[in-house]
Formats: sequence, C-alpha cells, structure tokens
Amino acid sequence: MVVRLAKGVMALDDEITELDALIETRFQQHPHAEVIRSLPGMGARLGAEFIAATGGDMDAFGSADRLAGFAGQAPQPRDSGRVSGNLRRPRRYHRGLLRTMYLSAMASLKSCPASKAYYQRKRSEGKGHKQALLALARRRVNVLWAMLRDRECYEPSRPVAEAA
Repeated sequence: MVVRLAKGVMALDDEITELDALIETRFQQHPHAEVIRSLPGMGARLGAEFIAATGGDMDAFGSADRLAGFAGQAPQPRDSGRVSGNLRRPRRYHRGLLRTMYLSAMASLKSCPASKAYYQRKRSEGKGHKQALLALARRRVNVLWAMLRDRECYEPSRPVAEAA
C-alpha cells in the first residue's frame, strides 16, 4: 500500500512540474511579462497570477488607484451620521490579486533594498508587520502600474546623496 501511495505522490509531483513549466511558457508569451518579471519579488508564478487576476489589460482599470481598489488595497470610507474618518477594506475585492501583491511584497524584502527601507520606515512609524507589508504591497501596485503604463522595466532608484 505504501509503494502504491508513493507512486501516486511521485506522479502528482511530475504533473505539478509539467504544469509549472506550462504556466511559465504561457506567461513568457504575454506582452507585459518582461516588465512584470523585472519588479523584484515577482517571478513567473506571481506574474502569471497577476495577469490572470487582472485579465492582462491595464486599460480596464484606468488608474493605479482603481487597480488597488480592485485588489482591496485602497481603503473606502465607512462613515455613519456624524462619525467620519472611518476607513475600511472594501467588502468586494479580488482576494487572489491581494494575495499576489502580498506575497510579492514579502519576497521583495529579501531582494530589494528600496522595499526593505520602505518596510523599515513603516515599522518605525509604529505599524505592525502585517500593516507595513500591506503598505508595501500597495506601493508596489503603484510602481507596477507605472511600469506597465510606460512599458519600462524596473530600475532601482539611486539614493538622494548619490544623485546630487
């Protein structure tokens, strides 16, 4: 029985490997693939999930704010009566896109100094880990939007002292 189960697991592993290769080849055929992959933390899988969630057409959103709202990263007012200033995540948003941006933000902490600096700044402002990571994910939506709009790959920004 154990041998039969092991063969089944090995067959599933082979099938997963084939599907991963198929997803990567399909992702590479998309016109935005090179731009999306240039963003630190966005690999072939997360890039493919981003394309699948957005439909691959950024013109449908119109702005980075609308894309962030679709991902549930743009807070909406939930005021009542005289109470104002209550901002909450919208009830309806694409959870897959939020997950994609969250995971790419988490991955970028290891490979991108600019993302790490932004995360550390949010932590020093008193935000918790999850809040700082969501703020970073929201910022990455803006960056990715601008990259796709201009059809330019990601270039790390130089420090201010070096630029002067």
